[in-house]
Amino acid sequence: MRISELLQKESIALGRKPQDKADAIGQMVELLAKSGSLEDKKKFKQAILERERLSTTGIGEGIAIPHGKSSAVKRAALAAMVVPQGVDFASADGAPVHLLFMIAVPEEGAELHLEVLERLAAMLMDEDFRKRLTAAKDAAEFLHILSIEEEKRFAETAEKQEYDYDVLAVTACPTGIAHTFMAAESLENKAREMGITIKVETNGSGGAKNVLTAKEIRAAKGIIVAADKNVELQRFYGKRVLQVPVADGIRKPEVLLGKILQGEAPVYGEGKDVEMADGREEVRGRGKKVYRDLMNGVSHMLPFVIGGGILIAVAFLLDDYSLNPANFGSNLPQAAFFKAIGDAAFGFMLPILAGYIAMGIADRPALAPGFVGGFLAKEGGSGFLGALLAGFAAGYLILLLKKLFDKLPRSLEGIKSILLYPVFGILLMGLLIQLIINPPVAWLNEALYGLLARLGTGSRVLLGVLLGGMMSVDMGGPINKAAYVFGTASLASNEFQIMAAVMAGGMVPPLALALAVFAFRDKFSEKERQSGVANLIMGACFITEGAIPFAAADPLRVLPACIIGSAVAGGLSMFFGCGLRAPHGGIFVLPVISHPFGFLAAVILGALVGMLLLGVLRKRIEPSES
Repeated sequence: MRISELLQKESIALGRKPQDKADAIGQMVELLAKSGSLEDKKKFKQAILERERLSTTGIGEGIAIPHGKSSAVKRAALAAMVVPQGVDFASADGAPVHLLFMIAVPEEGAELHLEVLERLAAMLMDEDFRKRLTAAKDAAEFLHILSIEEEKRFAETAEKQEYDYDVLAVTACPTGIAHTFMAAESLENKAREMGITIKVETNGSGGAKNVLTAKEIRAAKGIIVAADKNVELQRFYGKRVLQVPVADGIRKPEVLLGKILQGEAPVYGEGKDVEMADGREEVRGRGKKVYRDLMNGVSHMLPFVIGGGILIAVAFLLDDYSLNPANFGSNLPQAAFFKAIGDAAFGFMLPILAGYIAMGIADRPALAPGFVGGFLAKEGGSGFLGALLAGFAAGYLILLLKKLFDKLPRSLEGIKSILLYPVFGILLMGLLIQLIINPPVAWLNEALYGLLARLGTGSRVLLGVLLGGMMSVDMGGPINKAAYVFGTASLASNEFQIMAAVMAGGMVPPLALALAVFAFRDKFSEKERQSGVANLIMGACFITEGAIPFAAADPLRVLPACIIGSAVAGGLSMFFGCGLRAPHGGIFVLPVISHPFGFLAAVILGALVGMLLLGVLRKRIEPSES
């Protein structure tokens, strides 16, 4: 909404002589009331005064912008006042204030509030513009001057932002659900604070959104790639690119933006791949590269696992076990329908995992050998672990072939990708998987799941405690993902209790924080209290990342409480014998969980334990701090 649309002639007062700051605020509240924008002017004035107690809104240069959000506001509005002789407003520079704007927005208008404040402050930094406003002869001229300036500035901004951004960014996490968008929001918010223009491309579960264009890439000072999976980097050749984990996009946006603006990021395509996230140069370790390639496979695999797993679970829900226990899931026609589709989707799980791990390592030529390796791992009994090894083997095999084929005549360049890589890559992958990978890994798989089947209740509970706790250690990071991948891998071997324990543990952190926010309101800031309902929903949906802002702000208290709560939930899930065939969904897949009430009890008790620990560990926040 335009600033000139929020300001009416009735809300503009020129040549006023307020006695002091309180009188100036009172007169401006009256102006807003006269325009019909307030339900309760006394209540709104109280909101303005409370904001002033936090810090003065006299920003210097003879300007003050008192502002407030309140349920007493009917509709967003502005008031303006010119004080030729000046009034003491306790401004930052100690100078008297001559030009005042008051912003009033409804309680739910947080975004509009910030947008108006930001635009108004930017316009008022122009000294000539301020002089023209204070010299206006009447309200109509004042409003005309403001409208012309706004039109000029916003037209320029719109034209510039068509492709000219200071910084570009790409965010991506393996699941593409929470971290991706939290990192984007964090970078955008910090850029706004710093007065930087930014565009963020999100590689989420629904595909790439807000995709960066070639013009934008050419014009930008640099690109931040905050990702835990592979993203397309060739388009950034020759630009300064900062590659960091997606968590750094959430937790260190100011550091990342500063590095780009200072020109300290490495040029992509020149020399080694260097990161700058922690303020010092360090060559990216092989461990991070391996993790990113693994997550590339996992992120592409998850839709098949989740979609197929839920459809298979529905088939078991609809079927009649008593008809033929050996054929459970396909006894009834409606069950067989869901089972056939779910099995088809689930069957792609291992080839997709191996194929995209390989592609992350050696690009498109490695895709076919990776797919074939994953399929042969599935057929040969080495399962998830075999497919994982096959993916890495296929990737490095193609890198080796690329080096060997580089020695061939240039006339054969055209047949490499369509003939040489597929034929030799698939052949060598087949030999490798059949002769070297499958035999020992299949034996290891059989031994491992045989051991799990023989575990007593006590041992299973301990396993559940370990996996549940791991889900809260880094909330979407490598440890969390290790537990989750172990859970999804167990589904391929018909072991369903592990996945249930993993999901129970992952649901606890946001639920525990949501409950703690409601139960111990004086131990959380106003902003944290506002996110209570959102965390309740994220916890119910099995989106652990909802707890990240709390953990980042207060890790020494939040993390122990969440880890213990998650460990309790994971252990209880195992104790109650809960099984889960669908690797996602939270409470929405409750009907297809074996012992659903036990699972629900495990999650609730784990969340309550986390909530109580947060109540004990967190300190009370004083009203001024809140």
